[in-house]
Amino acid sequence: MAWTVRFDGGTLVLHGAGKDALPDGFEWDDRIAAARAPACAYAALVDRCRTDTIELADEARAYNKLPDLRHLGTRTPREYQKEAVAAWRAARWRGIVVLPTGAGKSFVAETCIALAQRSTLVVVPTLDLLSQWYGNLQAAFGVEIGALGGGRHEIRDITVTTYDSAWMHMDKYGGRFGLVVFDEVHHLPASMYLRAAESMIAPLRLGLTATLERTDLRHELLTDVVGPVVHRVEIPDLAGDFLAPYHVEVVSVKLSAEDERQYAELRGTYRQFVQSRGIRMSAPDGWTRFLIEASRSREGRAAFKAFLAAKAIAHGGPRKIAMVRQILAEEAGRRAIVFTNDNATALKVSRELLVPCITHHTDVKERRWILDAFAAGDVRCVTTSRVLNEGVDLPAAEVAIIVSGTSTVREAVQRLGRILRPSGDKQAVLYELISEGTTESAASERRREHDAYR
Repeated sequence: MAWTVRFDGGTLVLHGAGKDALPDGFEWDDRIAAARAPACAYAALVDRCRTDTIELADEARAYNKLPDLRHLGTRTPREYQKEAVAAWRAARWRGIVVLPTGAGKSFVAETCIALAQRSTLVVVPTLDLLSQWYGNLQAAFGVEIGALGGGRHEIRDITVTTYDSAWMHMDKYGGRFGLVVFDEVHHLPASMYLRAAESMIAPLRLGLTATLERTDLRHELLTDVVGPVVHRVEIPDLAGDFLAPYHVEVVSVKLSAEDERQYAELRGTYRQFVQSRGIRMSAPDGWTRFLIEASRSREGRAAFKAFLAAKAIAHGGPRKIAMVRQILAEEAGRRAIVFTNDNATALKVSRELLVPCITHHTDVKERRWILDAFAAGDVRCVTTSRVLNEGVDLPAAEVAIIVSGTSTVREAVQRLGRILRPSGDKQAVLYELISEGTTESAASERRREHDAYR
């Protein structure tokens, strides 16, 4: 007896299979007297039918074969890019490629798209990246590219969308694409984004990132919906050859006597409250417990305010900003990005040093003007909080100054990556400013666990 499969709102409905012989991933749905599974079970279903010579009437597949798709570029792939593509194909056209920022991940994706010859969806985290991929794909293939997100709703054989838009629309378009490319795939483990990935039938899947691992370990969930890591290259492997040569300098900054006194007092208030409630901040639920307990009393709210005030002293004290001024003077003529952990510190640096600032509040036109002026050399320094950590192509950037940040390895590698795109004979340098005698010292050690910092 033949089986029939169709796409239904992000799932597959299978008729013809008996309850006692359902394919992997399928469960019986009494409401429709048929089997149902997430759409991502499509590839396994097709394999099962081929292996067991089961006739399958495929009404789920709505993607096209693109026989005339040709990559128009004349660029010769680098050896590690060839290896990445070959490894992906050897893994049955599924898997994750980890390459440093500036190493040409998008070129790897374009090569895979050209080889796959299937309708393709590229999923990106931001509208800036949507626009960037849209232009690159149009130049690479000379065809009309679709866009889903940012007020656009155009579905074509090659379409770019954001993770948010994919989550909203894959129940409708999940059968439309045979290949899905997840750019910055470390975003995908968010629960609602995973649901979007599960709502697509795409049998071919490619994940791209420079920073795969997450502190919550949810990157381990990607194997099921994208595939395993099939190729990995780290920053030290390419620096000096395919990435700009670089070095990292850790700069200790001593707090003023008054800031040191205030910091100790504020941290004491915070620690006393935490200890009185038996909270272990190193525990997985430590921060959540602290927030809950802090909301329940005046003492708790005072402890929370003390925590924030102490962090502000460590992250953006006057001596740190003076050090940024000194470094910029020493690096005069070179283009620099000053990174902070929060908008308030970024704006303080902007005001005191008279340099443009980009935050998530910055108007799109103003942001574009600043980045264009930076690329042209009319602006030599930009300060930002976290919005330039990833997804922005700034080959002109030569110097990065980390005033403050989180303790995550991902953020550290992302910020280093902003200055590693090769451009002429540039020598990149990253300065990391650490307030002495504060929690920043331990945070810096954690940030610098990556091989790129050793």
